[in-house]
Amino acid sequence: MTAPATPSGPAPAAAPGPGPGPDAAEATPGLPRAEIGVIGGSGFYSFLTGAQRVSVDTPFGAPSDDLVVGRLGDRDVAFIARHGHDHRFPPHRVNYRANLWALRSLGVRQVVSPCAVGGLRPHLGPGTVVIPDQVVDRTWGREHTVYGEVGAVVHVGFADPYCPAGRAAAAAAATAMGANHQGSGTLVVVNGPRFSSRAESLWHQGQGWDIVGMTAMPEAAIARELAMCFTTVALVTDLDAGVEHGDGVTHSDVLAVFADNVPRFKALIADIVGRLPATEPDGTATCGCRRSLDGRTLPFPLP
Repeated sequence: MTAPATPSGPAPAAAPGPGPGPDAAEATPGLPRAEIGVIGGSGFYSFLTGAQRVSVDTPFGAPSDDLVVGRLGDRDVAFIARHGHDHRFPPHRVNYRANLWALRSLGVRQVVSPCAVGGLRPHLGPGTVVIPDQVVDRTWGREHTVYGEVGAVVHVGFADPYCPAGRAAAAAAATAMGANHQGSGTLVVVNGPRFSSRAESLWHQGQGWDIVGMTAMPEAAIARELAMCFTTVALVTDLDAGVEHGDGVTHSDVLAVFADNVPRFKALIADIVGRLPATEPDGTATCGCRRSLDGRTLPFPLP
């Protein structure tokens, strides 16, 4: 099943008001509804029960893959493989705009984004879970906004990139599981697909940043542009090149650590999803993430 695209170019301006969209977080007609979205790797495909694959058109092209919609506990969840089911999209080629637009089209307003990162602190070794509260964007050449056309200019606040309710749910789940975790920290996002040089890694450490990844931006910023709550949950798979003293990070090492941790990490994400607050209607949502477009004149309606 496929949703119609919304024009991406300038259109009659939407009237400013208390929030975008209808009075409830409803799916685009003809599509199944999901309240929570998970953006992750192929290790999460067996996540859902009663799953069905859903194809969604977006004004920004095709998402990385079909969405998989089903039940996780008592929540309706939509999952999308960030890199595609066969991991064909490198970090700089992921269509972040289409992925998040597609999730919103199903009614998703809360997104959990698990990712693999490198540790920039000796105590943040492989297997540690970090729930960042800040992000530094060092990516380039990616489409960073859904509001990139000439027309109504839309500025959104991004001082605090991650949803406080989502971060609280993640911290509570990690504590309950007994996971080795850090409940805050700064994630620096590099373009990839190569890993950092030692000099770059030492620079990142010197700035006081904690972990380094390749996919967290512009994902978080686009979620804010679409008035969605967004929470990153990062699994450390290695110490970055300027922290360890061996031959540096290798792709095979990263994959091996991630594979070893997938069952535990999946259980953590499932617990986080269950702890997220009930989704509120768009017009009366109380979380600041959901109010990011209040008073803005949008160049096109959101799904």
